Amino acid sequence: MFAVGDILVADEVLDAPFSCNLGACHGGCCVQGDSGAPLEPDERAELEKILPRVRHFLRPEALDVIEEEGVWEEVDPQRYATTCVDAAECVFVTYEGPIAKCAIEKAYFEGLISFRKPISCHLFPLRAEKFGYVEALNYEQIPLCSPAIKSGRQKNITLFKFLREPLVRKYGEAWYEQFRQACEERREALGMHRG
Repeated sequence: MFAVGDILVADEVLDAPFSCNLGACHGGCCVQGDSGAPLEPDERAELEKILPRVRHFLRPEALDVIEEEGVWEEVDPQRYATTCVDAAECVFVTYEGPIAKCAIEKAYFEGLISFRKPISCHLFPLRAEKFGYVEALNYEQIPLCSPAIKSGRQKNITLFKFLREPLVRKYGEAWYEQFRQACEERREALGMHRG
């Protein structure tokens, strides 16, 4: 790992090719997992606030879950996530053919809301995790994302470049520039190819 300001970053981020390929993975990251999307503390209120503007995109079974359980749940003390339908899809999943997409993001792109989606979703497959007072960015490597790795390799796009927008959203433009420079320097020091 290496430090960028107060954030520790996994070395796997440096040279990982990555570019989402929804046609191949069908948005499986919104459907698979141990729980729904991890939420920052302020995102719970945001989800409740936007629900009226997103509701018409949601599936009936998702609305039933929301009616009974709400839009978020406590996973364990100090950890929250979106609720899920049948312990699978996030309640905000909507389908376009076989592809799972985010109803929140759909409403955002239609100009109905200003919240794009939970930052954990936007950053995926990077996971920002707190360990006491330290925050670390880890690369969650899962077989589901193998098409994204192949696509990134073909397009010559690395994970840290692909995720520029959510990284800026979470940490700011100045931090991202420091991060980009640190990645390039570390790649060079480790003898990695530039990309």
